[in-house]
Amino acid sequence: MTSTTSKRWGLRRITAVTCTALAAGGLLASGVSGLEPGTARASSHREAPLISGQPQYDNTDVYAFVSPDRPDTTTIVANWIPFQEPAGGPNFFKFADDAQYDVHIDSDGDAQGDLIYRWTFEDHIKNGDTFLFNTGPVTSLDDPDLNVTQSYDIDLLRLKNQHVTSTTKLADDLPVAPSNVGKASMPEYQTLRDQAVRKLPSGSTVFAGQADDPFFLDLRVFDLLYGADLSEVGNDTLKGYNVNSIALQVPTDQIRQSKGQPIVGIWSTTQRKGASGHWAQVSRLGMPLVNEVVIPVKDKDKFNASAPWEDAQFLDSVTKPELPKLIEGIYKIKAPAEPRNDLVSVFLTGVDKLNKPPHVRPAEVLRLNTSIPPAHEPKRLGVLDGDNAGFPNGRRLTDDVLDIALQVVEGELVGQKNDLGDAVDENDEKFTGSFPYVALPTAGSRGPLAKTDGKTAQDTGRSLLTGGASGSGGGDSTVLIASAGAAGAGVLLIGLGLTWWRMRRRSPYA
Repeated sequence: MTSTTSKRWGLRRITAVTCTALAAGGLLASGVSGLEPGTARASSHREAPLISGQPQYDNTDVYAFVSPDRPDTTTIVANWIPFQEPAGGPNFFKFADDAQYDVHIDSDGDAQGDLIYRWTFEDHIKNGDTFLFNTGPVTSLDDPDLNVTQSYDIDLLRLKNQHVTSTTKLADDLPVAPSNVGKASMPEYQTLRDQAVRKLPSGSTVFAGQADDPFFLDLRVFDLLYGADLSEVGNDTLKGYNVNSIALQVPTDQIRQSKGQPIVGIWSTTQRKGASGHWAQVSRLGMPLVNEVVIPVKDKDKFNASAPWEDAQFLDSVTKPELPKLIEGIYKIKAPAEPRNDLVSVFLTGVDKLNKPPHVRPAEVLRLNTSIPPAHEPKRLGVLDGDNAGFPNGRRLTDDVLDIALQVVEGELVGQKNDLGDAVDENDEKFTGSFPYVALPTAGSRGPLAKTDGKTAQDTGRSLLTGGASGSGGGDSTVLIASAGAAGAGVLLIGLGLTWWRMRRRSPYA
């Protein structure tokens, strides 16, 4: 590789996540004040101070696309609880039972929700006298060995001027697909996923449960821009982590204004019930990467506390972005001229003749033109590569939103052609061809077996029962017997000690 080529590749990598921020952070965020949600606080993958310590309420991503196998429907996927370590028991990952998980639909472009699909969850425990999430292999969602379960209701709220005019119960007491504890606990997790997909009388299909995190990108920009020497790039930082997903596939006619006005705006929020009994919005998310790396720390919570129709107060974050200037100063990549009206169209209003509704009010929502049919061969760069069914027209699971946003922020739409990216072009797990489309969650039993001298514990006969020693040979048996004897003696001593303590407490002279 020549030095010139190496330098160009280095610039491609370094700029990747840096500018992503801009595309993302230039977007805007926050609450539904007409519903009096209280103060909104954050959204996305741990990007704002207040919500980073409350992962159950933290939105991570929203996806919206015309269903590839059912083009008369629209699929919406909203995710919560970022960075789930699959083996993180015994308290595995569940939706909060004191929250309202909402998906908002704006059908006329005025930045006010016309519909809200609301999920509320309830916990169920079969046996409170055990620490186990499951007490044996789980083969169905109603298996008696699945000790900790959740169910949920869905309500449809209709609004006018952000005030609720009616509420309809769409579903009651549906099961949630549990966390994937491991192959011993859940030998056929696909069966559990299938049982959690439910059809509603309204014609919609729904799912709630754990899934592989579908977002793919390299987040190591936070380590001094990829390690300060471009050595940290090309790694899907979210590989192996799970999220909790809510998915809705709804007949398109139920959410769009009309065939003549088929563009909808979509975002998700989380409301949490406080000690006073009032609901407060604590998270909001529409476009990807919002508020994560561009908005300064002092403004992050304020940013998310704003209602969509008030997002114009953050317009300078889009028209006069900081990151291109920083990149120009450091890496000599020329920043596009300001004001950046191209970014306004992509991230706030929708693109003219693509997904911009008439009389639109600029706001940070994911805009989808439901009249554009799904692509037979989706392209990861979406509209930039001539695929109008992809981002920023909605967002499919396969859309490489980081690369798209990066290239747009660095001037792709104003004549500054570039091929920037983070060298992560697809998710580590394949998505499915049918609802809910997200990949199965990584199991808690995943990961390589420990090795010693190139051999695994299975190869050498080692196990927990042998204290890590080989199971063959007289010496190993002696170790096992000695360990068992020591354990038995310990139990006996503990028992004698407890007996003495209880007798001493009963004695009037103690």
